[in-house]
Amino acid sequence: MHKNKIIVQNLSCSYGKRLAVDDVNFNIPEKQITAFIGPSGCGKSTVLRCFNRMNDTIASASIKGLINIDLENDEVPINIYDPKIDVIALRRRVGMVFQKPNPFPMSIYDNIAYGPRLFDNPTNLDEIVEQSLKYAALWDEVKDKLHSSLGQDLSGGQQQRLCIARALAVGPEILLLDEPCSALDPIATVKIEDLLIELKKQLTIVIVTHNMQQASRISDSTALFWVNEKNKAGELVEYKPTIDLFSNPQDQRTEGYITGRFG
Repeated sequence: MHKNKIIVQNLSCSYGKRLAVDDVNFNIPEKQITAFIGPSGCGKSTVLRCFNRMNDTIASASIKGLINIDLENDEVPINIYDPKIDVIALRRRVGMVFQKPNPFPMSIYDNIAYGPRLFDNPTNLDEIVEQSLKYAALWDEVKDKLHSSLGQDLSGGQQQRLCIARALAVGPEILLLDEPCSALDPIATVKIEDLLIELKKQLTIVIVTHNMQQASRISDSTALFWVNEKNKAGELVEYKPTIDLFSNPQDQRTEGYITGRFG
């Protein structure tokens, strides 16, 4: 039985006067992969970005409700929107990988070392870089060019795994991924998926994906979001173990979406 890592209560998100997500409640278990699916504009990425307060970077964004995260070494789950929370420290423990690979314009080594230098400036940087690249299944492909300029040497899939390695280098407990494979070919996608399945032994992973097959292949639980016709805000329609959601959906919107009839 996995304990809950993220507890979401009555979460609503707005951009200015527009309600983007309306009153969602659910819990995300630790050391599993949870997938968010649903049509465009239904609030999947908005909810994901709430978990490490990336929405704080959008001036018009506001949230109501509670998000508690059960982090190691804390006696009780913390309310991440408590005014006393150190947001930079939070993002260290709740890492994020975006849709488009965004390596920094520096060497592979410096990409991975950036976070550890920022937080700790450790003496074992070489070890951290190597271990992070091994976790991301990239070490064997790049170990001979760690200090060369990043340039165009890496494929899109390699760049995305580099971004995952960069996120892992600071030792997060949770990894958020916003459609990390949407720009990748099928072979690169399989490598990322295999990597995530391996990483869930250590991390709690939440992934937004438009790819139904991907959700069914790699996730333990799946949440379907939808746009409410009345207020045009995103709502949580159905959330359960992935095998149950795909084999026995309880809502007609879920059935229609996963079979491709609408959405």
